[in-house]
Amino acid sequence: MSTPLEKARKDPESMKARILDVARRIFGEYGFHGTTTRMIAQEVGIDISTLHYHWGGKKDLYESVVIDINKDLRQKLVEVEQEIHGLPLGERLDISIDMTTDYLFEHPEVSNLILFRYFGKTRSDGNLDAIIPEFTADIARSMGLARDKKNVQPETMMKVLAVMNSIHNFISGENFFRPMVKVDRERYIALVKETLKFILIPAFTQNEAI
Repeated sequence: MSTPLEKARKDPESMKARILDVARRIFGEYGFHGTTTRMIAQEVGIDISTLHYHWGGKKDLYESVVIDINKDLRQKLVEVEQEIHGLPLGERLDISIDMTTDYLFEHPEVSNLILFRYFGKTRSDGNLDAIIPEFTADIARSMGLARDKKNVQPETMMKVLAVMNSIHNFISGENFFRPMVKVDRERYIALVKETLKFILIPAFTQNEAI
């Protein structure tokens, strides 16, 4: 029997999908504790009983949202891997930063929810986070920092986490950082990419020139 999440992903025009889309955005903005199912129902334009009929309680909906963003992020990483495969490390990083930041700026709830779960006390089920180390290992292998994702050294994992946390913080912190640098959104996105490349590409490619 299909889960509500599977039904929502199969039919993007369905009520389940509409609720899921709004829930991603609101949970991403306010976190688990700051969000109520009434807020989500009101934004969708439905009665709260309709929301509960499709998704159950807040915890059920939140867990589905987390699984959903993990699946979307997994798909994006596959697309990035296909694009950069076989290229020199510097080019891989350049393209990866562009593709990843573009995706996350289009879907800021992904970065917001990941950071909420990293640093906030919103975890309702730690098992939902089991995929994060797997993501990190995949990125390490893709960058050529590990032979395979089953044998990634702690030092390498930390380097990859530094890359991902840098990206997530710039996306999640846009409303805080952008007024500080006094630029519009388009310029801010361009500066984020430029800054990440300025810091990360030399850091990872310095040994290649030796």
